[in-house]
Amino acid sequence: MQRFAAPAWLPGGHLQTIVPALWGRRVQGAAPVYRRERWATPDGDFIDVDFQDGADPGAPWLVLFHGLEGSSRSHYAEAFAEVAARRGWHFAVPHFRGCSGEINLAPRAYHSGDFEEIGWVLGRLRERAGQPLHVAGVSLGGNALLRWAEEAGETASRVVHAVAAVCSPLDLAAGGHAIGQGFNRQVYTRMFLRSMKPKALAKWAQHPGLFDRDALLAARDLYTFDDLFTAPLHGFAGTDDYWRRASAKPRLADIRVPALALNALNDPFVPAASLPTRAEAGRFVTLWQPGHGGHVGFPAVAFPARNPLHVQAMPQAVVDWLARPA
Repeated sequence: MQRFAAPAWLPGGHLQTIVPALWGRRVQGAAPVYRRERWATPDGDFIDVDFQDGADPGAPWLVLFHGLEGSSRSHYAEAFAEVAARRGWHFAVPHFRGCSGEINLAPRAYHSGDFEEIGWVLGRLRERAGQPLHVAGVSLGGNALLRWAEEAGETASRVVHAVAAVCSPLDLAAGGHAIGQGFNRQVYTRMFLRSMKPKALAKWAQHPGLFDRDALLAARDLYTFDDLFTAPLHGFAGTDDYWRRASAKPRLADIRVPALALNALNDPFVPAASLPTRAEAGRFVTLWQPGHGGHVGFPAVAFPARNPLHVQAMPQAVVDWLARPA
């Protein structure tokens, strides 16, 4: 994977991000079929978890935490589902609150440092699996997953075999400022706010006065949105406090379970200069930093030959890494 090379006709981080997400070949056959379970949370709310059935009872488990505004139907999630199916593994996608198609109930949503929620979900899945889990997180979900591993320390190995963070903004301030500028602001920021604002307004309708509704309607970047909504609803003093405390990069050396951090150097959301160095990562963290791939794109060719653009190269490489003996 570190030697990943995109097709010559798809240059640059933006094309390698957008084209796979919109037109990439996710699976060889039909889309994954999921079975949904609704779990009541300790605070009186709920989350929805999608399972792909069909594996033998004793087979390994792959768990995927999706990215910002993602779901089990995101292009990368369906690609991971097919990789799990080919291996004969169980596969589960826990949805962050409000991301399963129905707004959650509590006066909160989800955020990049939601390690307590990650820990609760993994604990329940670990009980069901009867064995340590193989866990991947994409973008926001990957940062939150590594934050959980950092907080769990030595106890993480009781729950997981290994973890992987894919295209995660491990320095949230660097990623947040990058997505708020230029082309990123005009395309990606607008795309995210198109779904994030209606969800926030639905939350305000459930809990009137929870935040400044008019100010949120006027928000034009994620910094402002996080300052008005994400940070105060989840116990942070503001965006700067949220981005600082939720970032996984400063504490990577605290991780005590095999962990992979995969980031393309041309990811439009994650500046290459913000990526962790070998010295910062600690001895349990493996860094893959290929030159190409964009943000959760990693397009490849000839899989199968009649479909020249597919997005399974990254999930296959990540699951291969997760499956290695501890």
